Amino acid sequence: MQDTADAPEDEALRFGLQGEGHDANAGRMTTLGMAKRLPELVLEIMRLAWQVDRAGSAALLACQVVSAVLGAAGLLATNRTIVALISSGHITAKLWHAAPAVAVIATAAGLRALLGIAITALSARLSPMLTRQTQVMLLDAATNTELAAYDLPGYNDRWDLAEGGTQRVAELIGECQNLIAATASLVSAEIVLALVHPLLLPLTLAAAVPQAIAAIRAARVSYEAVIATAGPRRVMNFLRWFLVDKWQADQVRTDGIAPYLLAKYREHGNQVDAAEHAAVRRAARISVLGAATAGLASFVVWAALALLLSAGRIGIGSAGTAVFALRAASTSLQGIVGYGAQLYRNGLYLDHWSGFVREASAMRLNRGTAVPDRPTVVAARKVSFQYPASDGETLHDIDLEIRRGEIVALIGHNGSGKSTLMRLLSGLYLPTGGAVEWDGRDTRDLDPRAMWQHVAVVPQEYARWPLTARENIHLGRTRPDDGDEAVLRAAAASGADEVIAGLRNGLGTLLAREFFGGVALSSGQWQRLAVARGIYRQGGLLILDEPTSALDPQAEHTIFMGLRHSAATSATILVTHNLFNASIADRIVVLDAGRIAQEGTFAELSTTAGIFKHLLDLQNDRPVPRMRAASD
Repeated sequence: MQDTADAPEDEALRFGLQGEGHDANAGRMTTLGMAKRLPELVLEIMRLAWQVDRAGSAALLACQVVSAVLGAAGLLATNRTIVALISSGHITAKLWHAAPAVAVIATAAGLRALLGIAITALSARLSPMLTRQTQVMLLDAATNTELAAYDLPGYNDRWDLAEGGTQRVAELIGECQNLIAATASLVSAEIVLALVHPLLLPLTLAAAVPQAIAAIRAARVSYEAVIATAGPRRVMNFLRWFLVDKWQADQVRTDGIAPYLLAKYREHGNQVDAAEHAAVRRAARISVLGAATAGLASFVVWAALALLLSAGRIGIGSAGTAVFALRAASTSLQGIVGYGAQLYRNGLYLDHWSGFVREASAMRLNRGTAVPDRPTVVAARKVSFQYPASDGETLHDIDLEIRRGEIVALIGHNGSGKSTLMRLLSGLYLPTGGAVEWDGRDTRDLDPRAMWQHVAVVPQEYARWPLTARENIHLGRTRPDDGDEAVLRAAAASGADEVIAGLRNGLGTLLAREFFGGVALSSGQWQRLAVARGIYRQGGLLILDEPTSALDPQAEHTIFMGLRHSAATSATILVTHNLFNASIADRIVVLDAGRIAQEGTFAELSTTAGIFKHLLDLQNDRPVPRMRAASD
């Protein structure tokens, strides 16, 4: 027995984000990086907004521009008002001279308030539309990739981060328009300051630098904390699902595992809390230092204004105007720094989205355009296959032909390559060596979606769609000429007709307990429906992967008795660990370690030394123990 002291430690439950470049993202969070990235980010967001609502996007930009012009007009009118009021003469005359400028100020303020309401309404209109657009683009990219993409290291991690990025879009449009508004207000204020005295322009801009640096560094700390806690958070989500989902709710109770899993949940929660608390303290220190430095910079600006006034470089009226302009510029600069930092940080999450969309688009189903007919012969020619990042091949030099009307059973140990071979024959994967052919045409040259119109698959892990019983069989591929008759024929061939007969609304019964009024089925009942949908499709290639694993003997008998009839117009592949079920097949192909080890009929293989006979003998080796006596 191995010494406990020398035994390796148990592996911990953790998620490692792969291939994300988070360190590089954080490293780009600098003042110069922000200055370069923000215009690109604003343009990217506005391009997305333009795609979903051109009129709304144009109106939003127009409102921002007009608001900025009105802001500048208001500040210039303020200057004229101050000059008129401090000039010599009777008060009535001074008020009369100031009246037009005051009217401009009031009109500009009123119009800017209305424009602010319009900008808020337009942003609220665009936000959900942008969220849906990015989600649709993400789903389109993900559902149209090659299936092999899911086997790439980190692919699922990047999907999760990209999905999170779509949730940030609603925030991004608001931050984007706030940044544009602050920039427009700053431009108008700086124009007025430049007119008062050119020195005030660079001083005002320089005063914002310390605050900008502090805000960006604080945002960087926040981003780093989010990435650092992404793993523990995902573990917590994982554990929550196991604790509360109904599929293992019974075992959570009978196994008494809830306290143990809750302890693990708290452990990872403590890791998240520790990282977040450390980030809050770091961000607070950075913000305090930035605020102090920004205060000193503001003092320099106001001191410069006082010196210009005392030296007679500017008049009292211009000084008053400068006070208003400085306040407007200060507020605008704070907005640019604050909204810019938020926009930049959230833009990094949007980068996860755009990066995934690009990655998925590069792996898009982009094969041939030939549209195949229902295949007569499906063949593997010297086929080999290796999964991405795998150390070796899963399949080696497979040669196999399956003809229409023929049933071929695939037998082999777990991990022998049966599922991989089925995915290659059905066009879900492309071989890394050799070729899969449909009637002599390489599947690389065929339109994959057109291929799958002729494929019917009943997998081990069948989908339980939250649809009606009818929809769970036809899956949207209705036959107007047959109506429910074709659905019922497929149900009868799989024994699902008995399930449907027991439902309160027959084929129209919703099979989703999670939704109002839905009905829950047992695993065996679901499997009957899964077999029925495979039969209904009448595919040229029918694949049945353990189609009766959850069925009782009567239901299993029903399916196998009808399989010969259902398979008459298809090339049929049956995968089963119950070797007696393989007796229905015309041929049996035995896989071992990714190679074809044996091939023949049930009668031939059951009497010939080899893997099949060995497995069959083991299956038959089930001695019935003697009955125990009462004394035992």
